[in-house]
Amino acid sequence: MNSSEDFPSSYPDNALFQFASWFTGVHGYVSLIICTFGVCTNIFNITILSRSDMRSPTNVMLTWLAVSDILTMIPYIPFAIHFYCVYDPMDVSPEKFTKQWTTYMQILVNLAATTHTISIWLGVALAVFRFVQMRTTATGPLARKRSMKQAKTVIVVVYIVSTLILIPNYVTNEIEEVTMNNKTMYVLKDLKLASNQTDTIVLVNVLVYSIVAKLIPCALMVVFGGSLLYSLAIKGKSRRRRLSTNGMGQKRETRQTKTTRMLLVVMILFLVTEFPQGVLIFMSAVMKDFYHNVYVPLGDLMDFIALVNNAINFVLYCSMSQQFRSKFLEMYLRRTSKFKKIEKLSFTHSFTKTLFTDVHS
Repeated sequence: MNSSEDFPSSYPDNALFQFASWFTGVHGYVSLIICTFGVCTNIFNITILSRSDMRSPTNVMLTWLAVSDILTMIPYIPFAIHFYCVYDPMDVSPEKFTKQWTTYMQILVNLAATTHTISIWLGVALAVFRFVQMRTTATGPLARKRSMKQAKTVIVVVYIVSTLILIPNYVTNEIEEVTMNNKTMYVLKDLKLASNQTDTIVLVNVLVYSIVAKLIPCALMVVFGGSLLYSLAIKGKSRRRRLSTNGMGQKRETRQTKTTRMLLVVMILFLVTEFPQGVLIFMSAVMKDFYHNVYVPLGDLMDFIALVNNAINFVLYCSMSQQFRSKFLEMYLRRTSKFKKIEKLSFTHSFTKTLFTDVHS
């Protein structure tokens, strides 16, 4: 998310900055579309996954992942309207950068950093939970109850720790008053990254944020995701052969495979979104002029990719979970006879318990 000082009145004549100039012009409008879609679909996610007959450790974490995504997108809508649609995104003027709107930008920058940290660590938690569950033999109501309690505890810890660890980020994002054409405007203070003027707390904060909130969780996703992929590709074959004589065991194995595949896709989306940003933030802290020459031109693109990741989970769940599709049709389209027919024709087969309700098994 770029501040006023990041937007020059015209970009230098090179390919990266020319792309940034073009994308900044459309960023506000496409972001509004993505955010509106994402807020609506994440509401669907929350209402469907929180149903009593859909409740499982995975679904509890996916529900609070949707909450985090909504907290990212709702505040972004007025930001995009004011800074990209009402005013030219390249404009730097006192009318655009009032104290109130710059304060709003400051709050949004801090909130987005927090919600992104929450989301990625919930992604790690999903991977770890699935990794453990695929190796445990414990089943039954007590095991399910214990897993639910652990999932809820992890969610609370992730939300609290993500907020606490970003306190230095809240402190270092300051507003300063500047004068332009004898008029006062307010901007976010330049952090002067990778220079002799960089404050120690700023440097430590940026490094901690890039490593703890981006690079480490991405590395953990690669480790646990690789283990899950190995289990699917290698161990899954032998387990399926072993269970082939047991109908219920085979059905359980099929459901577990679907769940694991869905979580792998979720992790891949996080890696595509968060790992490049983590690298760019880290390089901005250690390489002179990298922030203004590389990070700033790519800032709007990274924001857009993150918003797409926040909004796309509904599409993923619908495409990979029959039960999620069925619940969506039942809850939101049940009065439409056309969709009733589609549901009857498409979703009635032997596997009535699928992706989201089997995680505890």
